[in-house]
Amino acid sequence: MAILGQIRSKSIFLIIVIGLALFAFVISGVFDGKGYQAQEPVGVINGEEILIEDFRSQVDFFERNYNQQTMIAVNNVWNNYLRSEILKQQFESIGLKSGKDHIQNILSENPSFSSDQRFLNDVGLFDIDKFKDFILELKTTNPDAYEQWKSQESIYELQSNEQNYFNLIQSGINYTDFDGKYEYFLNNDKIDIEFIQIPYSSVYDSLISYKTSDLKKYLSENEEKFKVDASRDIQYVLFEEKPSLDDEKLIKDRLSKLLVETKEYNEVSKLEETLPSLITTKNIREFVNEYSEINFDSIYVPKGSLPTEHANMLFNLNKNQTYGPYLDGDYFKISRMLDKKIGGSVRSSHILIAYQGAKEANPSNSRTKDEARKEANNILRKVRNSPEKFSEFALEFSDGPSRTRGGDLGFVQEGAFLKPFSDFIFSRSVGSTGVVETDYGFHVIKVVAKDDIVLLASIAEKNIPSDQTSDRVFNEATKFEMNLSKNPDFKLIADQSNYEIKVVNGVKILDNDFPGLKNQRRVVQWLFSEQISVNDFKRFDISNGGYLIAQVTGILNEGISSIQDASYKILPQVIKSKKAEYIISNNNNSLSIEEIADLNNIEVKKALALNQKNATISGAGYEPTVVGHAFGLALNSVSDFIIGENGVYKIKVTKKDDNSKNDEYINTSFINSFRNQLINRNRSNLNGRVFESLKEKAEIIDNRSIYY
Repeated sequence: MAILGQIRSKSIFLIIVIGLALFAFVISGVFDGKGYQAQEPVGVINGEEILIEDFRSQVDFFERNYNQQTMIAVNNVWNNYLRSEILKQQFESIGLKSGKDHIQNILSENPSFSSDQRFLNDVGLFDIDKFKDFILELKTTNPDAYEQWKSQESIYELQSNEQNYFNLIQSGINYTDFDGKYEYFLNNDKIDIEFIQIPYSSVYDSLISYKTSDLKKYLSENEEKFKVDASRDIQYVLFEEKPSLDDEKLIKDRLSKLLVETKEYNEVSKLEETLPSLITTKNIREFVNEYSEINFDSIYVPKGSLPTEHANMLFNLNKNQTYGPYLDGDYFKISRMLDKKIGGSVRSSHILIAYQGAKEANPSNSRTKDEARKEANNILRKVRNSPEKFSEFALEFSDGPSRTRGGDLGFVQEGAFLKPFSDFIFSRSVGSTGVVETDYGFHVIKVVAKDDIVLLASIAEKNIPSDQTSDRVFNEATKFEMNLSKNPDFKLIADQSNYEIKVVNGVKILDNDFPGLKNQRRVVQWLFSEQISVNDFKRFDISNGGYLIAQVTGILNEGISSIQDASYKILPQVIKSKKAEYIISNNNNSLSIEEIADLNNIEVKKALALNQKNATISGAGYEPTVVGHAFGLALNSVSDFIIGENGVYKIKVTKKDDNSKNDEYINTSFINSFRNQLINRNRSNLNGRVFESLKEKAEIIDNRSIYY
C-alpha cells in the first residue's frame, strides 16, 4: 500500500514520463529508415507525386460507398489517378482547354442534371441559364455546397478535355484511296501454290543436340518476351477453427431445450416457476430477442426467401408448429410458424397516365385530368385486346419511371403502395386489369402473380467452435511451428501429422487473395519484405478463425527471366530452329519440289486462292512467313527452303490473280468501302489504345505496397 501511495503522490511526474515516452515512440519513426519510408508518396507519375493522404481518402470513399474490399479499392483508385494525371499532363503539354460551351455540353449529357426538374425549361430540356442561376444562389446561400461544386466542376472540365482530346485524335485518323486500294488488294489478290512441308515432327529429338549457350542466345535475342515481374512461391498449411461435431451437438442441445418448458426455483419468491418455451411464450418478440443472436423480424417472407434445404418443411408448418434445430448458413436455428397469408405478396405492372397538377408530374405535361382519365381507359381497352403487349404499351404510354421495365413493379406486400392501388391488386385475381386513380394520376394496372407468405419466429445461435476446439487448433499450429523451427522440411513435418499442403506459385506484390482463401494481404506483405529468404516461414491469423503457416519456396525478382525458369518456353524454339537447320542441311536446295518430296517420302500438296489477310494454308496450318514468300515470287518460280511455324517448306507459284493490273475493276465502289473499313477499324477502341500508349511512355513509380 505504501508503494501505491507513492505512485499516487507522484501522478503528475508519471503523466510527464508517459507522455515523453509516447512522444519518443511517435517521432522515432521520423528518424529511422522505416519511419522515413512512410513519408514517401504512394506514387509518382512523370514527376507528379500522389500524396498518401489524398490517396487514402479516395480508398476510404470507394470502400464506404461501393462496398469494395481494400485492395480492390486501392487498385481502382490507382487506375483513376493514373488515367486522370497522365491525360491531364498531356492536355497541358498541348495547351488543350475547355470553354464554358464544352462544359455545358457535358452537363447536358449527364442524367443527374439533364433530368433534374430545377434545370429544365418549359419543353423539358436542360437550360444552362437555370443551372447558372442555381450555382450563383449557392454561392450566397450555401458556401460549402458552392465549394463542393467548384471541385466537381474541375472533374467535368477534365471529362470535357478528354472528349475533345480523343475527338481530335479520331479526326486525325484517315485513309486515302490508295490505302483503300492496297487494303482491297490484300483481301482480294489470290495465288495458287504447290508446296512440300517437311514437318519438324519428322526429325527425332535424339538427332538434335544443343548447348546452354544456344538457350542463352535465344533469351538475349528475345528479352522482351521474357520480362517478368517480381513474384514469390509458397506452400502453406491451414489450421482452421471449425466447430467439431461435439460443438454442434452442444448448440443443438441448447436450442432444443428452448422448445420445452422448464422449472426453475425463484430465490426471491421462494417458489418454483415454469419458464415458457418458444411454443408457449406469450411475448414472442421478447422471448426471441432474449435467447437469439438475431433479433425478431416481423416481416412476412415468401418460400423462395427461406433456406433451400429446409424451405418445404418451414413453409408447410401449421400455425404454432415448430421445426429444428436446422443449419441455415452460419447459424443453427429453431423456428415457429406464427402466421401465413395466402396471396400476401403481389407482383403487378402499371401504366401511369399523369396530368397537369398531379403529384410529381412533369411540368411540361399539359394534359387535363379528364383527358388523362379518357387516355387511361383507351389504353385499358388496348391491354384487354392484346394483354401480351402490356410491356410495349407501358414503354410507349407510361409517365412513370417503371416504363423502361415494361411497367413492372415487382413483388410487394400490403401497405407498399397508396391505398386505392393496393386495394386493387390485393383484391383481384392474377391476370386482372383495370384503372385506378391516385395522387399521381390514373394507373392502368395488371395483376401479374401472387405468392403466399409466412411469418416465422426463429431463435438463432451462431455455429462457432468451442473454447476447447479453439485451444486444440492453437496447440496444433504451435506444435507445427515449433517443429519447423527445428527442421525446415515443410513436407516432412506436414506428412507426419497428415496435414494437407497447399501451394501457391507466382504471388505478385499487390495480390490480396489466394485460391480459395481471401484477404491474405499480410502474408503477401511478408513475402515481399526485404529480408525474406527461401525456406523462411511464419504463422498468420486468418480472418474467419484459425491459423496459416506459410513457407517461402521460391523468389523471383523483377527483370529478365532466368534460363532455368524460361527453359520450358525457350527449349522448344531452340529445338525447332535446330531441326530446321538439320532438314535444310540434309536436302539439296537445287533439286525440284518433286525430287525432294520423293527423298523425304512426302507428297506435293496444293493450296488454292491464298490471300495475305489469311495466312492459313490448308493441310499445313498457320504459316504467315510462307504466304508472304509466296506473294513475293514470280509466276512459276520456285522458292528456296522456307523456315515456317510447323516445318520447312519449298513452294512454287502456279497461278496469280493480280487485281492491281485491272484498272477498270479497282476503280469501283469497293475501294471506298475498304477505305471506310480501315477508318472504322482504326478509330474503334481508340481511347483505350491511346491511353495505354501514353502510360507505357510515362515514368511511373508505384509505392502502393508500402502502405497496403
